[in-house]
Amino acid sequence: MTELGNRLKEARLEKGMSIDDLQVATKIQKRYLTGIEEGNYSMIPGPFYVRAFIKQYCEAVGLHAEEIFEQYKSDIPVIDDIPEKLSRVQTRKSIPSGGSKLFEILPKVLIAVFIIGAAAVVYYFLSQNNNDNMADEPEDAQGNTTVVEEAKDFTETEKNKDDQKAPAEETEEESKPVEEAEEEPAVPAQEITVAQSSGKNTVYELKNADQFQLKLVSTGATWVSISNGKGSNFFQGTLKKGETESQTIDFSKETEAVLIIGKSTETEIYINDQKVEYAVAPKDVVTQNITIRYLPNNE
Repeated sequence: MTELGNRLKEARLEKGMSIDDLQVATKIQKRYLTGIEEGNYSMIPGPFYVRAFIKQYCEAVGLHAEEIFEQYKSDIPVIDDIPEKLSRVQTRKSIPSGGSKLFEILPKVLIAVFIIGAAAVVYYFLSQNNNDNMADEPEDAQGNTTVVEEAKDFTETEKNKDDQKAPAEETEEESKPVEEAEEEPAVPAQEITVAQSSGKNTVYELKNADQFQLKLVSTGATWVSISNGKGSNFFQGTLKKGETESQTIDFSKETEAVLIIGKSTETEIYINDQKVEYAVAPKDVVTQNITIRYLPNNE
């Protein structure tokens, strides 16, 4: 048993608490609490958990964690010595949605179609006018068609009028696709709500989303575990800024994502690129257990 273990055990006994009482107060399994008192840290997942468990132990028995860390730093594992574990899941890049490009191109295509249509109508009427004017031209004594200057002037005048009207008609048509685009029904935004929260345990619900892309990002160094609701583990290891600093996993075919965050003060959670705020402030509870229930649109 180390000096730190003796100090913690004495404080616990002074409080009149058994190991079972301490387990209830800290939500930490008593085999881990016994390992801390005996100085046996090999059974604990990693140094982050060792430090987090010691901090919660101190708070439960009325000791100042920072003073304990400073006084017994030789008995506590150093974070920088943690060997990194290789990920079993490759980071996936989020797939950008191409729907917005369609709405940008559609009005331009419709405008071009209306312009071509308007030009065809103008051309048709001009052709009809020319044919009618030629049919009405008088013949001279030899049977040759006499060109009437007044008819030509009339045709030129009508053509100019039609040319002046065409832009106005095109302008009216241009506004129609825009109005139609504005009437498209809005797609409901995804909802991420807190279903329940107690101590270091929080349950979120994801609604109005047709996919579930989960991403964890480290802003410093943190130990994390990612699994589904059936207990299958997708990743367990250390995320460190500048090295392996993030993990992205597709949970679209799962009903739950279960996370253990060793150091929430240096861990960010994103769902479909939307950052999730912790229900419990990381400065108050460093180690947190997060469950995210996926409720697709058809449920």
